[in-house]
Amino acid sequence: MTTPLPNIDNDNRAFWDGVNEGRFLLARCGVCGAWYWPISYCRQPHPAAPFMADLAWTEGSGRGTVFAFNVHHVALEGWLADRLPYVVAIIELAEGPMFGTNVVDCPPSEVRVGMPVDIVIREVDGVKLPLAVPAAVRR
Repeated sequence: MTTPLPNIDNDNRAFWDGVNEGRFLLARCGVCGAWYWPISYCRQPHPAAPFMADLAWTEGSGRGTVFAFNVHHVALEGWLADRLPYVVAIIELAEGPMFGTNVVDCPPSEVRVGMPVDIVIREVDGVKLPLAVPAAVRR
């Protein structure tokens, strides 16, 4: 088996197009500057245009910290068996939104809440994915 493909729909297609171009995009409100992931309507107290028209996909800094994580030692799917153990984490991005991904390029035992990370775009089994790496490993 190979890595499953992302579930791409009309709401997140621009995000995945950005990933394929090597860019990490977040939704940003053009009225107040608030950042969102996933895309949604702006929740700040200002008049909002209908259908998320105030939001635009904008390149984020790609920096954040580990907010929460789990180390997986058992593969629930066969395609993960050769990648054990692996880390699934919620990253609190510098812009504010939370983003779920894997932490790579460090032993799972070294991942900590509050650890600074960078989001990098890597190809995994022919699929480009945004992954978190320890900030010291900047690439």
